Amino acid sequence: MSNVLKAAAIYNLLWGAWVILFPNHFFILTGMDLPRHPMIWQGMGMVIGVYGLGYWWASYAPIRHWPIVAVGFLGKLFGPIGFVFNFLQGVVPASFAYTLITNDFIWWIPFFLILKEVHRGGWALEEST
Repeated sequence: MSNVLKAAAIYNLLWGAWVILFPNHFFILTGMDLPRHPMIWQGMGMVIGVYGLGYWWASYAPIRHWPIVAVGFLGKLFGPIGFVFNFLQGVVPASFAYTLITNDFIWWIPFFLILKEVHRGGWALEEST
């Protein structure tokens, strides 16, 4: 669990830095139109980077810090749902889905397994009492 969270932390910090420092690069790579307001995309990079800090801190006691993992897992579920919603409305092209692979999909199983362990061990209830 600790190694998964450290890997997620490093990934998120690197991805966030990339988006903040080079906000147009992803759009160039995927052939998408450049964003009209890159600071919005950079803000997303900042949020993802902050998640990385949370994952790093949670890696020292994953069971105890399960709410950080839960928030991350929810974001990794809702991000793709938002993509599908916007794709079906024609707002975002299919090429945007590339970001979902590394930002969301690869983390579903490891984060789920951490949360399953929390639930199995009754840790969530124990921590709140």
